[in-house]
Amino acid sequence: MTGAAPGSAIADKTAAETTPVLAISGLHKSYGDLEVLKGVDLVAPRGHVVSLIGSSGSGKSTLLRCANLLENSQEGEIAFEGEPVSWRGHGPARRPADPRQVTRIRTNLSMVFQQFNLWAHMTILQNVMEAPVTVLGRPRSEVESAARSYLDKVGIGDKCDVYPAQLSGGQQQRAAIARALCMEPRAILFDEPTSALDPELEQEVVRVIKGLAEEGRTMVIVTHDMAMARDCSDHVIFLHQGLVEEEGPPDRLFGAPESVRLRGFLSSTA
Repeated sequence: MTGAAPGSAIADKTAAETTPVLAISGLHKSYGDLEVLKGVDLVAPRGHVVSLIGSSGSGKSTLLRCANLLENSQEGEIAFEGEPVSWRGHGPARRPADPRQVTRIRTNLSMVFQQFNLWAHMTILQNVMEAPVTVLGRPRSEVESAARSYLDKVGIGDKCDVYPAQLSGGQQQRAAIARALCMEPRAILFDEPTSALDPELEQEVVRVIKGLAEEGRTMVIVTHDMAMARDCSDHVIFLHQGLVEEEGPPDRLFGAPESVRLRGFLSSTA
């Protein structure tokens, strides 16, 4: 009789459930002489929301782009579901060694950008369907059903046949979130998802993100919205000048910050 013993199958499932979706250790990133990340660690457990806060230029967005391999880091390790990224070269010449691994990681770490990045010549439904059909090769009928469902989830199911220019900024960002969800990713990375929006439209997007957090979605969120970071997160990381200055559960970080720099930052954003 072949096959794994029941005990080993259970152990494998438990290990998969407890392995972080994303784990970063000692990450360094420079642009020429400008060192943006100076040895940053981040762990995003399955089903958790991790928020990155800090002043402009602290390295938050760069960290997110390195995590998704949109930027090449010069030192440190990145692991996706326990699988380390393989590298070739060193320092400024370091690059991912396996293009197939890069594609696999990017398709499982969907990214939502500040500026929506919707295709202007496609309807909202076509925007949401495009990557699952062309990148993942999923059947169009199956993807269309999922895309309509996700557009309903984010509250714009009635906008399937309109074009991005016909939507408000908040509606476009919600379409971008539906597009990310339609990839069925292991985690979603949000890079300042509300910073380009007016306050009223911002709250539309915050409500969607809070709903995803309540569902137990794994998310890493770079945000300037301290209320959202406090209300949605399991863990908050405060970056200062390319280093983790302080991190912990939101109640402690926002209620009793230890770092003088964090106290100053929070008072400036109140």
